[in-house]
Amino acid sequence: MKFVVQAALGLSLVFVSPAFAATTAPAAQAAVPGPAHVKAVQDLLGAMRIENVLRGGAARSRYPNEGQRQAVFAKLAKTPPAEVYQRLAPPLARVISADTAVEMTRFYHTPYGKQVIHRKYNSGAQVMMPGARAAVPPEEKKERKRAAYVLASQQLANAEPALEHEAFKLLQLINREKR
Repeated sequence: MKFVVQAALGLSLVFVSPAFAATTAPAAQAAVPGPAHVKAVQDLLGAMRIENVLRGGAARSRYPNEGQRQAVFAKLAKTPPAEVYQRLAPPLARVISADTAVEMTRFYHTPYGKQVIHRKYNSGAQVMMPGARAAVPPEEKKERKRAAYVLASQQLANAEPALEHEAFKLLQLINREKR
């Protein structure tokens, strides 16, 4: 009896999945970002200094020997940041909306946004005592209350796994290229 139920369930999934795939394909094709959208994401990647994510991925990767590690870092050093932004923008434009890109680019160009980026890539380990809370500067309090910023920062945080994944894929491509 269990076998019959499992077989029926399996067959129902086989017949349902083509219909589901057919309904999602046009939606994926309709989400092709335009040139202005890609340019907005490219500007965001520049404001975020995303090339540092590539360096971090290279530093965390395991290599058979130190020579290969040095070769990857040499290739990254020869790759201009603008090329990194240009190559990462099209795939990331599918997960980062144009509005999010514009809002977060604006934020990262503010003095406080520049501090956030600097701390993200240049700070060491931070230890806080139990019960202590981080001091929040007034400009951050003001920024955190803006509805556009709140929505954009949430969307960018949701896109972070895709950003890391695409950066790793680009790192692999750069590693394979002859430079």
